[in-house]
Amino acid sequence: MNLPLGNFSEISWAAQAPLPLLLLVQLLPAFGAAAVHFLGERRSAVTLGKIVALAELLLIFWAVRSIDPGLPALQLAEHFAPLAYHVAVDGLSLVFLLVAALLTFLMTLYGMSRGMISPGHLFAVLLIAETGLVGMLVTVNVLWFAFYSGLELWAVVYLLRRWASSRAEILALSRFVQYQAFGWALFAAGCLVLGWGHAEATGGRWSFDLFDLAGAVPAGKFQTAAFYLLFYGLAVRTPLFPLHGWLPNMAQHGLIAVGPALMVGVKVGIYGMLRFVLPLTPAAVQTWQPYVVGFAMAGVFFTAALAFQQTNLRRLLAFAVVSHTSLLVIGLFSLHEAGIQGTVLLAANFGLAVTGMWFVVGFVFRRTGTTELGELSGLFERIPFLAIAFLTFGLAIVGMPGTPGFDAAHLILEASIDQFGALSTVATALGNVAAAGFLLWAFQKAFLSPARGSGHDVDRTLPMEYLVCGIALAAMLAIGFFTEPWLNLTETASHAAAARFAR
Repeated sequence: MNLPLGNFSEISWAAQAPLPLLLLVQLLPAFGAAAVHFLGERRSAVTLGKIVALAELLLIFWAVRSIDPGLPALQLAEHFAPLAYHVAVDGLSLVFLLVAALLTFLMTLYGMSRGMISPGHLFAVLLIAETGLVGMLVTVNVLWFAFYSGLELWAVVYLLRRWASSRAEILALSRFVQYQAFGWALFAAGCLVLGWGHAEATGGRWSFDLFDLAGAVPAGKFQTAAFYLLFYGLAVRTPLFPLHGWLPNMAQHGLIAVGPALMVGVKVGIYGMLRFVLPLTPAAVQTWQPYVVGFAMAGVFFTAALAFQQTNLRRLLAFAVVSHTSLLVIGLFSLHEAGIQGTVLLAANFGLAVTGMWFVVGFVFRRTGTTELGELSGLFERIPFLAIAFLTFGLAIVGMPGTPGFDAAHLILEASIDQFGALSTVATALGNVAAAGFLLWAFQKAFLSPARGSGHDVDRTLPMEYLVCGIALAAMLAIGFFTEPWLNLTETASHAAAARFAR
């Protein structure tokens, strides 16, 4: 089956920036991490960490201004053959990069507001994690993607282990490592199958470069095996039902906001499927599309039902993540231009909203020492700004007007109707309604129910907490009310991605 290669056949070296911009984007957090580690726990280390995180965000904005979103080509390309170094971006990858940089900057602010021990040490590891995230989002070499994924996983494991202080936290970390190691091993094995398939098709020359592999891996056993390994490896990371078992325990017992935000705030699992799985295994994708979408639709309802049974706010948010991840997969595997574009925008909205909710939960835990819903009450009276922030982030997750989730969910449902029919689309939309129900229920229990015990002794909102949540809210609402530039940024690249599956 001959499928168009879209932007892979149209890479434009003329679009390369005057400076190696993507190399700078990768090196800045790496060198920043080294400098912060060298400074140790001096106050200057904290200041430098925040400056580096902010500079990385501005550098990525420069990259956005440097591309032509009307071109289907991957742009700002850089290539160094001896190290198989090959990077390039388009509008889709730049959305993920902006989310990664913004969340890292917010986490540096969050770390200070929480008064964590060893903030300099924390910032160094955060910047290493950002190096891994950025590397995954700019590389077009599947093996380099696996390397950067391992680097980021190491940083997250280190953070969780460094601040683990109870048996429950150690057990949660152990399960997290087991799941993620298994998922990474599956993905790495998929990379080897792709290289092997390329060698079979080209007379023995192995390659892991996206442009070499696209169209070169023969349909049949190689594509099917590669699809299984890559998809399931990324599904663990995403996390997708039923491979989500690591997230609830990590959310409840891990470092409250930092670990989950690094793993699920930036949806690199979804990005990996978009950048590598869809273009490199197109025949297998079309064969297994109905099954993937079927499991995703089941996951929307099953995990929503589990969320209603939770008594811990952190675990409830974890199941909310899994439920809405299923919606992202439905949009992506619609193989439809609107669905792909909606998935990318919804992933950005989701990253900001769910990370913001975890931040608020962290602030609540600092005051109360608990996230058990049965022990929380009357918080709106003492911390109204944080309560409103929590509600707004929750409404953004379910796609209320004025948030990026509204237009994104509309695009996904439009694609779903076109590809799968009205019945399955209505079922998916009802799952989203269920998600609204459990998030509003959690808000009522924790913030609006009458105060009990020492509820009136909760500390007022701190200036740094206003700043952290205010930036996240402003960014999310700005995208929601001014969606047109983001649609323009992603439209052509989404069309090129969907064109490979045009019937």
